[in-house]
Amino acid sequence: MSTAIEVAGLTKHYGQVTAVDDVSFAIPEGKITGLLGRNGAGKTTLMSLLTAQEFATQGTIRVWGEDPVENAAVLSRMCFIKESQVYPDSFKGSHVLRSAQWFFPRWDVELAQELVDLFGVPTNRPVKKMSRGQRSMLGVVIGFASRADVTFFDEPYAGLDAVARKRFYDVLLEQYSESPRTVVLSTHLIDEASHLLEQVLVVHEGSLVIDANVDDLRGSAATLVGRASDVDLFATGRDVLDRSHIGGIASVTIAGLNDADKALAASAGLEVSTVSLQELIVRRTGANPAEEAA
Repeated sequence: MSTAIEVAGLTKHYGQVTAVDDVSFAIPEGKITGLLGRNGAGKTTLMSLLTAQEFATQGTIRVWGEDPVENAAVLSRMCFIKESQVYPDSFKGSHVLRSAQWFFPRWDVELAQELVDLFGVPTNRPVKKMSRGQRSMLGVVIGFASRADVTFFDEPYAGLDAVARKRFYDVLLEQYSESPRTVVLSTHLIDEASHLLEQVLVVHEGSLVIDANVDDLRGSAATLVGRASDVDLFATGRDVLDRSHIGGIASVTIAGLNDADKALAASAGLEVSTVSLQELIVRRTGANPAEEAA
C-alpha cells in the first residue's frame, strides 16, 4: 500500500502553548482516514500543518514524498474544507464556486451543480447570510467537486440535521467508489461515521494516542462486570481505560481484548459487553462518555 502523507516528529507551538506535540504517522493513499479527538485536541492545527497553511515548529511533513510548503505542484492536488472558512463579505455562493475553479485544476463543474441541487445550496445568497448548515454544504460541494487527490473535511456537517448528514455520507461513498481519492475526515460523530473509516488517528491534547486500522479497533475493547476480586484479577496487567466499584461489584473497561480474552473473562463469571468505537475513543481521551454523547 502506497503512502500519501508521512509525518515525523511534528510539533507546533503557539507561544507557550503546544498545539501538536511530537506526532508521527502515515496516511495511506486511496483510503478514508478519520482524524478524531475532542474539541481543542489539535485536529484543525494538524490539518493546517499538512496543507501548509501553518508552519511547523519542528518535524517533517512529506506529501507524496515532497515538502508541501510553497510547493504548488503538491498543494494544487489537496483540498482543505474547514468549518471556520471565511469568505469576502461581498461573496455569494456562486462567487465562491467560480473562484474555486482557479485553485483546483481538476474542478468538475457538472458535479458541483449536481451537488448544489442535491444539498439545496442557495448560491445566489451572500455567504454571510447563509445558515451554518448552508455554509457547511457549500464547503462539501467544493470538497467533492475539487476532485483533489487528498481532501480534508474538518467537521464538514456542522449545523446539519441527520438527513443532510446521511446525504453527505452517501455522496462520500459514491464519489470515493467512482473516483478513489485519499480522504481525511475530522468528526466528533464517531459511531455515525465509523462505517466510512478504514484508519483512525486519535489526537488528545496535541499527542497521537491511537493510530490503528478500524477493523482492528472495532470490538477490541469491552466492559467487564462482576465480583470486584474477579474483575481486579482479570484486569491485572491489561490496558484499563476505566474502572469503578459499587460495594463488592466492580466494572472495568479494557482495551485490546481478543475473542479468547473475552471467552476467558466469561468463563471467570464476568459479564462481558463490547464497547463501541466511539466509547473506546472517548474513554481513551479521558472524557465522560455520558457528557460526550450529550
